Amino acid sequence: MKNIFLSASLFFSSITFAQYSYPKTPEKPVTNDYFGTKITDNYQWLEDLKSPDVKTWFKAQSDYSHRVIDNIPHRDDLYKRMKEVQEMVGDTYSSVLQRGNLYFYTKTKKNEKLSKLYTRECSTGKETLIFDPETYKKDAQITNFTIDLKGEKIALLFSKSGGEICELRILDLKTKKMLDDVLGPVWSEFNFEFTPDSRYITYTKMSTGDPNSNMLLKEMKAMLHQIGTSMDQDIILGSRAEYPELAILTEQFPNVSFSDDYQSVFLRIGSTKSENPIFYAPFSSIKDQKIKWRPIVKPSDDITQILAYGDQLFFLSHKDSPNYKIGLTSLSNPDFNKAKIIVPETNSVIKSIQNSKNFLYYSLNNGITQDKYQMDLKTLSTEKVPLPNGVNSSYPVNPRENDDLQCFNSNWLTPTTTYDYNPQNGKVVKSKYFNGDTSYPDYHKLYEIKEVEVKSHDGTMVPLSIIYPKNMKMDGSTPAYITGYGGYGISSIPRFSNRLSVLLEQGVVLAIAHVRGGGEKGENWHKDGMKANKPNTWKDFIACSEYLINQHYTSPSKLIGNGVSMGGILIGRAITERPDLYAVAVAEVGMTNVLRSQNSANGANQIPEVGSLQNTEDVPYLIEMDAQSKVKKGVKYPAVIIRTGMNDSRITPWEPAKFAAALQNSTASGKPVLLYVNYENGHFTSDLDVVFREYSDIFAFALWQAGHPKFQPVKK
Repeated sequence: MKNIFLSASLFFSSITFAQYSYPKTPEKPVTNDYFGTKITDNYQWLEDLKSPDVKTWFKAQSDYSHRVIDNIPHRDDLYKRMKEVQEMVGDTYSSVLQRGNLYFYTKTKKNEKLSKLYTRECSTGKETLIFDPETYKKDAQITNFTIDLKGEKIALLFSKSGGEICELRILDLKTKKMLDDVLGPVWSEFNFEFTPDSRYITYTKMSTGDPNSNMLLKEMKAMLHQIGTSMDQDIILGSRAEYPELAILTEQFPNVSFSDDYQSVFLRIGSTKSENPIFYAPFSSIKDQKIKWRPIVKPSDDITQILAYGDQLFFLSHKDSPNYKIGLTSLSNPDFNKAKIIVPETNSVIKSIQNSKNFLYYSLNNGITQDKYQMDLKTLSTEKVPLPNGVNSSYPVNPRENDDLQCFNSNWLTPTTTYDYNPQNGKVVKSKYFNGDTSYPDYHKLYEIKEVEVKSHDGTMVPLSIIYPKNMKMDGSTPAYITGYGGYGISSIPRFSNRLSVLLEQGVVLAIAHVRGGGEKGENWHKDGMKANKPNTWKDFIACSEYLINQHYTSPSKLIGNGVSMGGILIGRAITERPDLYAVAVAEVGMTNVLRSQNSANGANQIPEVGSLQNTEDVPYLIEMDAQSKVKKGVKYPAVIIRTGMNDSRITPWEPAKFAAALQNSTASGKPVLLYVNYENGHFTSDLDVVFREYSDIFAFALWQAGHPKFQPVKK
């Protein structure tokens, strides 16, 4: 197939780009029959990522995209500005845990690209570098870590180049040496935890580490590993094969956690749904060859979180309460129907619960602000945590031993500030150790924030957040960047973004559409963007886009639409339904081929959210949300840049690639369609150099196509 690809010598000499000579993508029609509905897929051959021809095609697309992007002026200025903003932030911290007199945390220095592991003495503030991932393996990144109860061992989860297939290692904190244990493969988000005697560790083992295997995220097992022994001797705590009585589906993942008092062990059968089956056993049975798991939570209970405190079982549920409620029942004999409701449903949405040694905390979100509340676990008395206005979240640093809480306050234009709080004294204090030495400008003097509600296609009012330069001309001449998500009940709450601040500095209007499928207005808002209701997601996005145009914030020739991951459905269907509405579409690692994505390793996990191809009633909805099959020849589509990471195991690279191929072979607008292939990235990455280079390229492309004068190539 070498002769079908564009050679560098044939690349365009004119920067007008009236005609784009993409690397050729042959159409090889395959007709799939979906319960009587036949759909032809011309690009199914691209799904074979092991094929030499497919690998060559990806490389040709990547090279072509970079040759186009390299001609856009001021792209490097965006990259440099992102680096400058990183330095303005100062050092950034995450994942702070406390053991005794030591804090353990990861920190990215303002002039470095990766997080490293540090300790700091609570009393003196003395900081010590514990582990640098760059000394471990090439391209290694610390994805997560945990510490044993004694503060003697630390378990580190490592990924490679943004991939999510990780390995788990154990560092002896006395000797600063890695133990011989190498556990894996482990998915990046799975829990792992030491037993109180520090001799064992739990983890969830994947069935394969092959990113191209269809079994990648199937047949997983919850394991107990004795440190210093072979993985072959690990005890299986939960799996489909060894525990058939638990009715675990092949795509579900069993995950083990302990109660804070180490009296109980819980097995959650996870999925993309938040309402998962949960089983319980006494901690004393953890080393049994076969644990007698007792069910305590069923999916029909609509419970998304539980917390055990002795025999008290606290739970967060949306059962008959779409804005959620907090209840209390007995762990040994749970009865959720007769449980005591200790925090009833309100007009605000209860977002989460967590606990420290003596207190339970919950968040109340009204879509614009989020407040924290504390509850005494013994008396159940409740009061508001006295944090500043804005979006407040928190994290207990050592819930088994104390009530210390780290709190985070942010807003659209306010970078996150970290506070220390202890409910025993009720004082909120700006953290002495975990705030970077920031030097941001006062964004509130430069920009306005407007929170509005927009009438969607069916009359539903959809929240829209707009951030725009002060004193801008409301004449439609300003480029605007609108983004949305709409999946899994995840809310786009006000949060400052360093990357988007650089876009804002270019005079661009930023807009966040809180479309259905998210959780901004509770569980009903989520359900109204699932399965048969999924069209509401992109129709809400279209309505919000039209609002920006009608109110003269921007115009169709200046509007940039963005969607990421599940947001690929949103942006993919927005431009296939209303191609006239956008100048540019940015589809990042997007789910744009739902009809075929269920053949990928992560496909079955999405069934609870989008539906199953095996169910006749779901198929029409899946066909409707499949963006690739809606691409028609001769339609004038906007300029499109489609990002994929070759280490991505969530949205397999062939899915965005096929969408790019369909658009390249179909569009009649004369505008470019680029497949931006990153070989150093997965679904995301912790490497800031990779992130900044990627987004400087994407933003430069978008601003070029939206007519921003700084980013127009010079004609040759």
